Amino acid sequence: MGDPAQIKDLEVVFANIVVTILTLAGIGFFIMLLVGGFSWMTGGGDPRKIEAARNTLTYAVAGLIVVALAFLILRTIAEITGVQSILFFRIFQTSTPGP
Repeated sequence: MGDPAQIKDLEVVFANIVVTILTLAGIGFFIMLLVGGFSWMTGGGDPRKIEAARNTLTYAVAGLIVVALAFLILRTIAEITGVQSILFFRIFQTSTPGP
């Protein structure tokens, strides 16, 4: 019997956390965009409701910009350090036996 699956290095853990956060941020942006758009359409001309919807959309876009900048900073760090594995999601490090 072989060894059980193990997480072998900190890079894998970090990459999984980063990709999960970026994915959740993207989903959150999409949901906030839907909520803001729906609130705007159903505002019924009420200035307070329309302003609240506009704020929701503004904060959603601002959040997306922050996440995009964080990803660009992460890519820059990966390029400078040469550690590209922090950008990819993987659960197990597989290795094939040599000849």
